[in-house]
Amino acid sequence: MKNKILLLAFLSTVTLTAFTTYGSWRIAEDYAIKFSGSGATGTFSDLQGTIIFNPNSLGTSKIAVSVAANTISTGNSIQDKHARGKNWFDVEKHPQIKFTSKQFIKAEKGYKVLGELEMHGVTKELAIPFTFTNSPSGGIFEGKVNVNRYDFGIKGPIMAVTVARDFEVTLRVPVTR
Repeated sequence: MKNKILLLAFLSTVTLTAFTTYGSWRIAEDYAIKFSGSGATGTFSDLQGTIIFNPNSLGTSKIAVSVAANTISTGNSIQDKHARGKNWFDVEKHPQIKFTSKQFIKAEKGYKVLGELEMHGVTKELAIPFTFTNSPSGGIFEGKVNVNRYDFGIKGPIMAVTVARDFEVTLRVPVTR
């Protein structure tokens, strides 16, 4: 009986430690969402949402985040105005870009989150490979993924042929406990 109580106490401590060490994370202010492709590079800001991540319990991990589409910044105010307009992101009609996870899996180098990206009124399945570096005060999620703007109906005006269809999106999201 004494051994069962000790075992139960040990398992409770391990479980409690796992969920207090990992679990729900707050997005730190120094995150970066960058995109780059031929003809346009820039960033998005106003990242909001929920991140629950435990590398020891991927089945309980979840991400539901969004960015305001009107925060696109290319470093060129005229280009930003066009990007927010009806021919590109149409931010009045589609104000948010959202990602919601469905599943996390262990990958060769880090992890992969499978989910749905909603942009410009279109929702598509997307797999984002990422790494997670844990630290005493939080951690950092880092990943890269390619996104084809045509998949989301973002075709632009006739002169948009000078802008790439595929963009590399680089994510660096520091989090705190």
